[in-house]
Amino acid sequence: MATTQPYTNQAANNLFSAEAKRNVLIVPDKDADGLSSGAILRHTLVLLGLPKNHIHVHLLSKGNTVHSEPERELMRAYDPAYIFVIDHGSRPGPPVVASAGTISFIIDHHYATESDFPDRSEHVTACHSPPVATSSLLTYEICRPLHPGVQDRCDWLCIVGTHGDLGNTLKWEAPFPDMSQALKKYTKKVLNDVVSLVNAPRRTATYDVLSAWTALCETNDPASVLKNPRLLSARSEVNAEVERCTHAAPKFSPDGKVAVFRIRSEAQVHPVIATRWAGHLTSKALEIVLVANEGYLPGKVNFSCRIPRCARGRDPPISIIERLRYYASLRSLDGVEDNHGQSEHEQSRPLLERLGNDFARGHVQASGGIVGAEEFEELMRLMRIGEKPPKKEGAEDSPKKASKKAGIDPGQTNTLKGYFKKASATSIAS
Repeated sequence: MATTQPYTNQAANNLFSAEAKRNVLIVPDKDADGLSSGAILRHTLVLLGLPKNHIHVHLLSKGNTVHSEPERELMRAYDPAYIFVIDHGSRPGPPVVASAGTISFIIDHHYATESDFPDRSEHVTACHSPPVATSSLLTYEICRPLHPGVQDRCDWLCIVGTHGDLGNTLKWEAPFPDMSQALKKYTKKVLNDVVSLVNAPRRTATYDVLSAWTALCETNDPASVLKNPRLLSARSEVNAEVERCTHAAPKFSPDGKVAVFRIRSEAQVHPVIATRWAGHLTSKALEIVLVANEGYLPGKVNFSCRIPRCARGRDPPISIIERLRYYASLRSLDGVEDNHGQSEHEQSRPLLERLGNDFARGHVQASGGIVGAEEFEELMRLMRIGEKPPKKEGAEDSPKKASKKAGIDPGQTNTLKGYFKKASATSIAS
């Protein structure tokens, strides 16, 4: 788990004092981990005395990132003195907003190098400090020393966010904090059910993240979230869509390392289906399960990759990010040009250079991307998805195939039809 330089109460009060009357903008990601992180931070700011009318929350639109220009303009409109970008991953680039007076803080646990952060930003990341803490756990550990009321108000949010990313079988052992009292108070079953419900709205075609955010922020009792009609409806909608799309047939790379499922849905069900198939497919060669959704955004392919359960203990461990970048860095195969209407300049650049920053992001065990439809087809060609493995030299046909090749003696006059006619005539005569 990452260790961070603790803030003192005085430093926090100087930063978020009521007298400052400066706007703070919280930009959480859309899932249970991101939304719980944002809720923890918001509750902490209120406890520290920052007026609620100076605390703002910005939820991204479907298909956008914090680096999308429309989102940057919307965030700047809040005139924030401080922006907290939580659980969105990170990448190099210009400041989060163009305002020179805005200070940006990034709290995250997705894979990133030291150079993978926007200009003029500070960051706390857990990605290089195993066991990797989630964004909600990082936020909780940062905020807990700032006010004595944070633990009682936010411990259940920390559990919900962490279980959302690390699974509900997580053991809260050192170096993670002891959450036994909170688990006893609220029960593990209730908190895990909250995870399921809070994750549902962002997966629907309408991308109703606001309903999940509101449900988390407006209650002190997680059990009340389980009665939220909008969240219950969203979960039913997502479950039905997952069931509709999950039976797509896979295609494989010739070496059997990659299995690709292609679906078409306006709902964000591709990560769920990837996780499901990663638990079922078994092969000595298989390394990556990839589910591509061609219906989520117009002209784009959103895809999610998971390491199958059968490959998780391999040495060296598989990195999906490295494998995706490797495939995208390949040139055309076997001397076959892969032009497909590209300009000469585009043809001279590897696919990896043309895919941009929405490719191969996330975690080494769970990655994916958002790419153009043509670029995705090119990636599939570079992976050789759907091609049959080369026939081993000297391999003989199976007896079944050999008999098919041998065929039937062209001089054969007896047929099944003739046989049954004769048998019928004999039976009648007798």
